[in-house]
Amino acid sequence: MDTTPTRRPVWLRDSSTPPLADVFRSIPVRAGGSGWRRFLAFVGPGYLVAVGYMDPGNWATSLAGGSQFGYALLAVALISNIMAIILQSLCARLAIATGKDLAQACRDAFPRWLSWPLWALAELAICATDLAEVIGTAIGLNLIFGIPLEIGIFITAADVFLILWLQTKGFRWIEAFIITLLGVIATCFVIQIALADPNWGDLIRGFAPTTDIVTNPDMLYLALGIIGATVMPHNLYLHSGIIQTRAYGHTVPEKREALKFATIDSTVALMFALTINASLLVLAAATFHGNGMVVSDLTEAHGLLSPLLGAAFAPVLFGIALLCCGLNSTVTATMAGQIVMEGFIDIRMAAWARRLVTRLVAIVPAIVVILIYGEAQLGELLVLSQVILSLQLPFAVVPLVMFTASKGKLGALVAPLWLTVAAALIATLLVTLNVKLIFDFLTGAL
Repeated sequence: MDTTPTRRPVWLRDSSTPPLADVFRSIPVRAGGSGWRRFLAFVGPGYLVAVGYMDPGNWATSLAGGSQFGYALLAVALISNIMAIILQSLCARLAIATGKDLAQACRDAFPRWLSWPLWALAELAICATDLAEVIGTAIGLNLIFGIPLEIGIFITAADVFLILWLQTKGFRWIEAFIITLLGVIATCFVIQIALADPNWGDLIRGFAPTTDIVTNPDMLYLALGIIGATVMPHNLYLHSGIIQTRAYGHTVPEKREALKFATIDSTVALMFALTINASLLVLAAATFHGNGMVVSDLTEAHGLLSPLLGAAFAPVLFGIALLCCGLNSTVTATMAGQIVMEGFIDIRMAAWARRLVTRLVAIVPAIVVILIYGEAQLGELLVLSQVILSLQLPFAVVPLVMFTASKGKLGALVAPLWLTVAAALIATLLVTLNVKLIFDFLTGAL
């Protein structure tokens, strides 16, 4: 009898190393504790994911939408946020059911040769994300401290030391850092909106969709921009990796409870992200739209806040919030980079080394644009970063929907039919809108 072991086909290969191995299942979930205490053990990953929905690209879109159309696009912000909630819940479902992140799941499901181009596309998207963070952080430093943008861009490279220090403290410290900065951002916007004194009746009505969004070409264009930039591909890899920092058990009931708590965490966190994005739109509507101004540039918005709101500290709060967003995104982009590199091609790199490499890739084009074309062209660079993200989106969203719909992969935790259909429709819409974004960029419409 032949006892030679049968070689497994490449598509059945199994990833043995967990995502972010140094913190994998490092946060205990007490089986004997109360439901509330077990839920608190899952609070955190959703807020790291929420950071990706508040990048400088979203800021520019919200400022343009609010200043041009008042509160009308709040409905679009709400709808796009619901889409994000559904897709991020699928990330948690995939991770908890299989013990793998999205990158590992792709590596195991597809032929080996495909892992490398998928990894390259994911890395390109992360570098594009980092580019937006570099620009946003540099603008924040410029607005608060008057530091020239080209110097501020180099200063952003120092954030690697912050990340290294946080990682020595444990994953809970990273989450606490993120949540603290999100609290600072929220406080800044609460004060600014109080100073702006919006029309609360119009604000509430803004969350109800109107036919103007479809019939007005300019409004439709901005609405498409808000929806199309909703889901950041690196967030899908990130969420499916960091949710596994929880030691939630291996039985189906334990996994079901973990999925419930993880979904609640991400849903609440993304509603918080909606609050921030809506606050930007409300601030622009109350401050600029009411005075007949259309603003899409972050620096211009900062300069107009003080004379329009009548408070010298209003633009400082705006700059602080922008700087906090940049710092937050720095941490999450680094972890997403680790997850895709380890998941797709099983290569491990020291956190400081991977951070410096990623940041240098972002710094170089930003410096070149400033030196050759001037600071005014940084906005164009932001648009380019969004286009690059759009290129990666189908390669992250489509596999996610496929995997979570497969009973063979997820077993008892397979997504119900209604959720799969909803996610497939959302994926189709997002991919279509991002294709349009790419087309507009290539034809000069952007």
